[in-house]
Amino acid sequence: MALLTPTDLVAALGLAALLLLLMALPAAFWGLTAGDHSQRLSTALVAGANLFLAALLLRRWMDTGHFPVSNLYESLCFLSWCASFTQLLLMRISPHAWVPALTTPLAMGSLAFASFALPSSLQAANSLVPALRSSWLVMHVSVIMASYGALLVGSALAVGVLLANRDQAVAIRGSSIGSGGFRTPTMAMGDNPTGLTSETFSQAERLDNLSYRTITVGFLLLSIGIISGAVWANEAWGSWWSWDPKETWALICWLVYAAYLHTRLNRGWHGRRSAVLAASGFVVVVICYIGVNLLGVGLHSYGWFLGS
Repeated sequence: MALLTPTDLVAALGLAALLLLLMALPAAFWGLTAGDHSQRLSTALVAGANLFLAALLLRRWMDTGHFPVSNLYESLCFLSWCASFTQLLLMRISPHAWVPALTTPLAMGSLAFASFALPSSLQAANSLVPALRSSWLVMHVSVIMASYGALLVGSALAVGVLLANRDQAVAIRGSSIGSGGFRTPTMAMGDNPTGLTSETFSQAERLDNLSYRTITVGFLLLSIGIISGAVWANEAWGSWWSWDPKETWALICWLVYAAYLHTRLNRGWHGRRSAVLAASGFVVVVICYIGVNLLGVGLHSYGWFLGS
């Protein structure tokens, strides 16, 4: 039996991760009604997929000698890893049945698109073009992809805010991570000398808190990524900003989430009004990352469709 080639091994690792994510998906939706057992099952399957994705990226790194984000296939696999890692982190911080149901499809969809939709020419490992042979490759691209992962997960959670507890109002009511409950002041009495009573967050309120904090992290990463990209562009092309389609859409993406954070912090938006704005950011990120790349236009394009 012939040994697997490096390309075959990478593909096999990707398919193994995809299989686990496919198994995790029904368990994630089952967890909305079945309780903790299915949540633990889906989390374990996603953790396994995350490890396979890490092995895939490490194998590609060993094969090419550079950080594996140089083409669309590698960046999609890295995005899938980021989304699954973010999901695991959220489930560790604040277990919630809606989290795997909303975020598992992101990791699975990214990996499935990379494995089956992309032509073989975009999946193959290639040597870096001169402009990418820089230490900025790791700093800029990895941070940008991590920001996309966090922003997409945060926007997906915002969709959950729109779907959960639709008959109840959603308000910001404490707890830095939106888990458990909070205390409200009441009149002090004999059995309650502190004058505080405990209340519990609704599902939508917990999702709203998790969405807000995940998007905040993603926004900070996106800001760092844009700044580092400008520095790298000046080093590689002699210009800090050229209004390349990718740069323009990255700026639009930044403005959308900046508006979300601004309205929530300064205008008191929260709950479903802010969730609508956050959910719209999902579409903007997809256009910024997938749409611009696949049209094959601009300096940042990986080429396909119009650019092939």
